[in-house]
Amino acid sequence: MRLFVMFDLPVRTAEERKAAARFRKFLLNDRYYMLQYSIYVRICGGMEAADKHEQRLKNNLPKNGSVRLLRITERQYTAMRILCGNPSPDLDTDHEKTTILTL
Repeated sequence: MRLFVMFDLPVRTAEERKAAARFRKFLLNDRYYMLQYSIYVRICGGMEAADKHEQRLKNNLPKNGSVRLLRITERQYTAMRILCGNPSPDLDTDHEKTTILTL
Protein backbone atom coordinates (compact mmCIF):
# COMPACT_ATOMS: atom_id res chain seq x y z
CA MET A 1 0.00 0.00 0.00
CA ARG A 2 1.16 3.55 -0.73
CA LEU A 3 0.16 6.76 0.96
CA PHE A 4 0.17 9.88 -1.19
CA VAL A 5 0.36 13.21 0.64
CA MET A 6 -0.43 16.21 -1.55
CA PHE A 7 -0.28 19.69 -0.13
CA ASP A 8 -0.48 23.40 -0.85
CA LEU A 9 0.91 25.42 2.02
CA PRO A 10 1.13 29.20 2.28
CA VAL A 11 4.67 30.60 2.27
CA ARG A 12 4.07 34.36 2.29
CA THR A 13 5.45 35.08 5.77
CA ALA A 14 8.55 33.79 7.55
CA GLU A 15 6.33 31.86 9.99
CA GLU A 16 4.45 30.17 7.11
CA ARG A 17 7.74 29.23 5.40
CA LYS A 18 9.01 27.69 8.65
CA ALA A 19 5.77 25.71 9.09
CA ALA A 20 5.97 24.43 5.50
CA ALA A 21 9.63 23.46 5.97
CA ARG A 22 8.81 21.64 9.24
CA PHE A 23 6.03 19.72 7.50
CA ARG A 24 8.29 18.66 4.62
CA LYS A 25 10.99 17.68 7.12
CA PHE A 26 8.44 15.57 9.03
CA LEU A 27 7.49 13.78 5.80
CA LEU A 28 11.10 13.02 4.93
CA ASN A 29 11.89 11.85 8.48
CA ASP A 30 8.82 9.60 8.36
CA ARG A 31 10.26 7.92 5.23
CA TYR A 32 8.11 9.63 2.61
CA TYR A 33 9.86 10.44 -0.65
CA MET A 34 9.10 13.27 -3.03
CA LEU A 35 7.32 12.04 -6.16
CA GLN A 36 6.75 15.57 -7.48
CA TYR A 37 6.90 18.96 -5.89
CA SER A 38 4.32 18.97 -3.03
CA ILE A 39 3.49 15.28 -3.60
CA TYR A 40 5.13 12.81 -1.25
CA VAL A 41 4.66 9.03 -1.12
CA ARG A 42 5.26 6.43 1.56
CA ILE A 43 5.20 2.66 1.33
CA CYS A 44 3.17 0.91 4.06
CA GLY A 45 2.98 -2.80 4.79
CA GLY A 46 -0.81 -2.87 5.11
CA MET A 47 -3.88 -1.13 6.48
CA GLU A 48 -2.66 -1.05 10.10
CA ALA A 49 0.59 0.64 9.09
CA ALA A 50 -1.33 3.06 6.85
CA ASP A 51 -3.67 3.90 9.76
CA LYS A 52 -0.65 4.53 12.02
CA HIS A 53 1.00 6.84 9.51
CA GLU A 54 -2.26 8.66 8.80
CA GLN A 55 -2.50 9.42 12.53
CA ARG A 56 1.14 10.57 12.59
CA LEU A 57 0.37 12.84 9.63
CA LYS A 58 -2.67 14.32 11.40
CA ASN A 59 -0.52 15.00 14.47
CA ASN A 60 1.99 16.97 12.36
CA LEU A 61 -0.31 19.05 10.14
CA PRO A 62 0.51 22.73 9.76
CA LYS A 63 -2.13 25.21 10.97
CA ASN A 64 -2.81 26.62 7.50
CA GLY A 65 -2.97 25.23 3.98
CA SER A 66 -4.44 22.22 2.29
CA VAL A 67 -3.14 18.66 2.86
CA ARG A 68 -4.72 15.65 1.19
CA LEU A 69 -4.06 11.96 1.79
CA LEU A 70 -4.70 9.23 -0.76
CA ARG A 71 -4.25 5.50 -0.16
CA ILE A 72 -3.66 3.22 -3.11
CA THR A 73 -2.68 -0.40 -3.45
CA GLU A 74 0.66 -1.50 -4.83
CA ARG A 75 -1.14 -2.86 -7.90
CA GLN A 76 -2.73 0.52 -8.57
CA TYR A 77 0.61 2.24 -8.07
CA THR A 78 2.40 0.00 -10.56
CA ALA A 79 -0.29 0.81 -13.13
CA MET A 80 0.70 4.50 -13.00
CA ARG A 81 2.10 5.90 -16.23
CA ILE A 82 4.53 8.79 -16.46
CA LEU A 83 3.79 10.94 -19.46
CA CYS A 84 6.49 13.43 -20.33
CA GLY A 85 8.49 14.73 -23.26
CA ASN A 86 11.87 14.08 -21.63
CA PRO A 87 12.21 12.09 -18.40
CA SER A 88 13.61 14.25 -15.64
CA PRO A 89 17.17 13.37 -14.63
CA ASP A 90 16.19 13.65 -10.95
CA LEU A 91 13.42 11.04 -11.28
CA ASP A 92 13.69 8.81 -8.22
CA THR A 93 13.91 5.43 -9.95
CA ASP A 94 14.65 3.57 -6.71
CA HIS A 95 11.02 4.06 -5.74
CA GLU A 96 9.50 3.89 -9.20
CA LYS A 97 7.82 0.80 -10.55
CA THR A 98 6.04 2.71 -13.25
CA THR A 99 6.23 2.86 -17.00
CA ILE A 100 7.73 6.00 -18.49
CA LEU A 101 6.09 6.96 -21.77
CA THR A 102 7.94 9.59 -23.73
CA LEU A 103 6.23 11.64 -26.38
